[in-house]
Amino acid sequence: MTRLGMLFFFLRFMTVFAVLLLLINPSFDKVSTYVEKPSLVVAVDNSSSINHLNQREKAEHFIRSIAENQSLNDKFNVKFYAFGKSLKASDSVSFTEEETNIYDAFRQLSQIYKQTTAPTLLISDGNQTFGNDYQFISSQYKQPVFPIILGDTVQYTDLKIQQLNVNKYAYHKNKFPVEAILVYSGNGNVRSKFEISRGNTVVHSEVVDFSKSENSKILNLNLPASSIGLVNYKATLVPLNDEKNKVNNFRNFTVEVLNQKTKIAIVSDIIHPDLGALKKAIETNEQRSVSILNSEFENIKINDFQLFILYQPNNKFNYLFEQLDAESKNQFIVIGPKTDLNFLNSTNENFTFEITNQTEDYQAEWNRNYTPFLVQDIGFEEFPPLYSNYSQVNFFVPFETILNKTINGISTGSPLLATFEKDNRRQAVLLGENIWQWRAQSFLSHQSFNLFDNFLGKLVQYLSTDKPKNRLNIDYESVYMGSGNVVVKAEFFDKNYIFDARKSLEITVTNNSTNENKTVPFVLKNNNYQVDLSGLPPSGYSFTVRVQGENLSKSGSFQISEYNVEQQFLNADVNKLKQLAENSSGASYFIENSNQVFDDLLSDKRFVPIQKSVKKTIPLVDWKYLLAILALSLGLEWFLRKYNGLI
Repeated sequence: MTRLGMLFFFLRFMTVFAVLLLLINPSFDKVSTYVEKPSLVVAVDNSSSINHLNQREKAEHFIRSIAENQSLNDKFNVKFYAFGKSLKASDSVSFTEEETNIYDAFRQLSQIYKQTTAPTLLISDGNQTFGNDYQFISSQYKQPVFPIILGDTVQYTDLKIQQLNVNKYAYHKNKFPVEAILVYSGNGNVRSKFEISRGNTVVHSEVVDFSKSENSKILNLNLPASSIGLVNYKATLVPLNDEKNKVNNFRNFTVEVLNQKTKIAIVSDIIHPDLGALKKAIETNEQRSVSILNSEFENIKINDFQLFILYQPNNKFNYLFEQLDAESKNQFIVIGPKTDLNFLNSTNENFTFEITNQTEDYQAEWNRNYTPFLVQDIGFEEFPPLYSNYSQVNFFVPFETILNKTINGISTGSPLLATFEKDNRRQAVLLGENIWQWRAQSFLSHQSFNLFDNFLGKLVQYLSTDKPKNRLNIDYESVYMGSGNVVVKAEFFDKNYIFDARKSLEITVTNNSTNENKTVPFVLKNNNYQVDLSGLPPSGYSFTVRVQGENLSKSGSFQISEYNVEQQFLNADVNKLKQLAENSSGASYFIENSNQVFDDLLSDKRFVPIQKSVKKTIPLVDWKYLLAILALSLGLEWFLRKYNGLI
């Protein structure tokens, strides 16, 4: 064989060999190593109490020293976070937030750094305005915490109104209760005066004495509701001459005095948890009272009530239905397995049921196009199913559906909760029992009954009034706390009462004290328009909402009460921060000697870089060199054969 033939043989062998390897496609393991540095979490308290305690400059200097410390940055991946009401990744702070939730900040960090080593510097005064107690967060947050304490432990003489409990609503010509919790910090005996004033008039005044052993007082008093509408009050605990912080000696509050109370009757011949859930949810609004009756109640006037909730009616309700029809009273019928559908079909002209004598569990599907009043999705699809009759309902009047039935996630197109109006009467039908489970689930999901109670409250408000439909609806609070969000919602419908998302809405707000006007556009969000007025200073305001291009407007008024909880603190909460450090195997430092924490972190052997390896199984078909060999052998053989005239 010639030398050229041997070369061709070798090239052909390499080609066939490479092709066979590709067909077999063996795999091999590739191990790569890298070094992972631990994270250093820097969580900065961004609340206004840092400013109030004159700690801003010290905090900003310490934050800069972390960013500029090269040794610290070589050893750790430094991550900055700021928190007030919520946590956000940021290395810039303003110290202006009006609420602090340290517990929630750690809860969110525990999700981010669940699988890594991340010692945490907490730069804070330790004063939390809401949320769970954070000193025991180590059961969830498995990282050492090193609090940098902003503030001192000096105890100043101080009087303050610790808490003021008062209902939002009162009723004309009645008295409403006020509970004041007063606290004294100091060693001597002092005397002061507690006053409540309305404008320039003092409506209540009493002398209070404190001592080191008797350092708190609880005062209970009743004030007269002598005028209708929003009434502003100011509570004052007269400051001592040597008090450092006098902001916490004053507290403003507002009470809305109403002319009447809405009365609702729940009528049922069975005992069921739904009755209690409905009563509690409705009565969370102080303007409403609920009476639970049976169908044979006597000595009660129908006209004493604005709404009747008829729970699973049977033939014993016949006389009551006749009275309600005669007086044109609004009603809310709850239908379940114990409802006598034959009786209901015979006595009711608005809808009828196809009776099957079978039952089914139905879940809810929110109808975002419901128009009579503003309904928010509170997580209906996550609620437990309602238990009801397996039957079709047929309406003989125009109706609107709030919730539709679904079975196993499939919509049936049949209403679960619907409302309708006929002859100036408003009525609603709920086709299922066990709504108490909805209220319980709402609490489990949001740690509060408020969302469910507000939804039911809006339904009750709609049913207990006889006002005609409005194309422009406004949803707002009559009183906002100065430390909370001031949000106004609006809803606009076209002439067919279908929600119209194409319009531009604006609100003009007037400060009643200064007569200053401010016009702000609404923002479309989900199925309503919203505007956030949280930047307004505490005062009384009147407003007008207008729809551009339409001759429609609505007016109202609200009060923003002056109260900044962050200004109620005199000292850092040193004990809690030290306890947090101890529970998490960390250490605490005052801001004055905070540089010591750098040496401790750098020398702590718990926080060392970790060498990690990654093993990857790579198929040979992904090995680019083999493909290059195949291409080279084929190309070279072709070129040599062509050059020698063999092809």
